[in-house]
Amino acid sequence: MYNLKIINSTTRPGRKGIIISSWIANAAKEHPEFNVELIDLGEVNLPMMDEPFHPAMQKYQNQHTKDWSAKIDAADAFIFVTAEYNGSYPAPLKNALDYLVKEWGHKAAGIVSYGGVSGGTRAAQMLKLSLSSLRITPLVESVSIPFFDQFINDEDVFVGNDITEQAAKAMLDELARQTAVLKTLRSK
Repeated sequence: MYNLKIINSTTRPGRKGIIISSWIANAAKEHPEFNVELIDLGEVNLPMMDEPFHPAMQKYQNQHTKDWSAKIDAADAFIFVTAEYNGSYPAPLKNALDYLVKEWGHKAAGIVSYGGVSGGTRAAQMLKLSLSSLRITPLVESVSIPFFDQFINDEDVFVGNDITEQAAKAMLDELARQTAVLKTLRSK
């Protein structure tokens, strides 16, 4: 079993990302290859980067960074759930990525994006660039959810349709394949 961390990127009041993150976490829990942990950046609440040394040195001074490092280091794979803000992904996710370097490396990542007509695809593309710089392997398979509000019911639960469910399954299957390969790479 692989340790899969699903990271919810939104932190603002009234956010809907945690609802979508819960949906993909539940889908991932049904996949036989993954132990799943949902990480809500709103709860992690990392301050803007406040470490005096470059993260590649791993000379962390603050407990919140040490805790974040341990959580990410324990992961074998990721799913990033991101809204689209001004054509990109939210600042709290960029900040969380920038806190670390080595802990991210040689791990696969799926992306679930959501928004209006574009379904967050511009955010997903910008995120892929950042992930690649950290030696994270972003998958081609992804889930993009246009007009996401239509899938959230009166109980604040995301109810996917056939397209989102099939996309999630394809992404999770490929994530398991890529994770197996990259875990071998990390062990060398």
